[in-house]
Amino acid sequence: MENIKDWVKKTLEELEKKMMENLDVKEMIKVSSDFTKFKEIDELINEYFNLLDEKELWKEEPGSEDEIAKLDLKIEKVSNEIIALLLPDDEFRDRNVFLEIRAGTGGEEAALFAGDLLRMYLRYAEIKGWDTEIIDESKSDLGGYKEVVVRIKGKNSGTYMKYERGVHRVQRIPVTESGGRIHTSTATVAVLPETKDVDVFIDPKDIRIDTYRASGAGGQYVNKTESAIRITHIPTGIVVTCQSERSQHQNKEKALMVLRSKLYELARREQDEKLSSQRKTQIGSGERSEKIRTYNFPQNRVTDHRINLTIYNLQAVLDGDLDLIIPKLMQYDIEEQLKELGILTEVEG
Repeated sequence: MENIKDWVKKTLEELEKKMMENLDVKEMIKVSSDFTKFKEIDELINEYFNLLDEKELWKEEPGSEDEIAKLDLKIEKVSNEIIALLLPDDEFRDRNVFLEIRAGTGGEEAALFAGDLLRMYLRYAEIKGWDTEIIDESKSDLGGYKEVVVRIKGKNSGTYMKYERGVHRVQRIPVTESGGRIHTSTATVAVLPETKDVDVFIDPKDIRIDTYRASGAGGQYVNKTESAIRITHIPTGIVVTCQSERSQHQNKEKALMVLRSKLYELARREQDEKLSSQRKTQIGSGERSEKIRTYNFPQNRVTDHRINLTIYNLQAVLDGDLDLIIPKLMQYDIEEQLKELGILTEVEG
């Protein structure tokens, strides 16, 4: 962190000098934005070292284990915030996200696993202080989820959640298995940045809107009215649905939000294919077919295959403690991207 501190200080000095130059409006906005971000990083780094100094003082006091444990949590929190800000800007920065979980191979067990992932993410969002809202859901016979879409709203939600894209695999004895055999099932997770009207234009002539009666949560009132919305984007064949609100108008607005995010993601993937060589330093592509993590119940372990990280505390992860994993992915991502930018030698160590 000491070397990162020096690099951030040097970057701030360079940005200050640049702000004194005769820049056009567009350049000034960019430089000012960068200066604000690095100023925040600098303040967090100072807080980080102050906490370390405070921890050293408490170490000299007998019976100070509780205070030291509290400081360790604060140090970890500040460190994670620094890492999040150090990551280069992308389409997820300062964006809320739509989280889409779909049951994969494994039938009913896969649907139950999708439900476990949903609970894990809702708990993680709660820990982070983010707001969540289920936009659409399709439940299985045993209470799992064939598919569920959740909107996650909060500071850095996109920066953290983008690392969850891909195939999640579970190995355990299903409740439907009478012979005690371990089965392998999967669920896919997609994370889409929430977009705005200016990001993606949807021509009204390109969509078909159907209404139908909602099912599940919402009560009898919802079931008696055709408040649920299904929107089909004809050029791409993308279909989105929403039945979380009683109002047909509100469901339509939310469905359009999801559609814009899906179209934005489609355009991003097409662009990535053209610039595929630039993706070699990133952690995974976010493709639905890419296996990123295994949850092994008999061995009480979670393995993230992208960084070969194994944690023998499965329940803690399923209870939402994803900070055991995601910050390490972010750290690795920073190192790889800083290598690409040619500045890792200035900050490593």
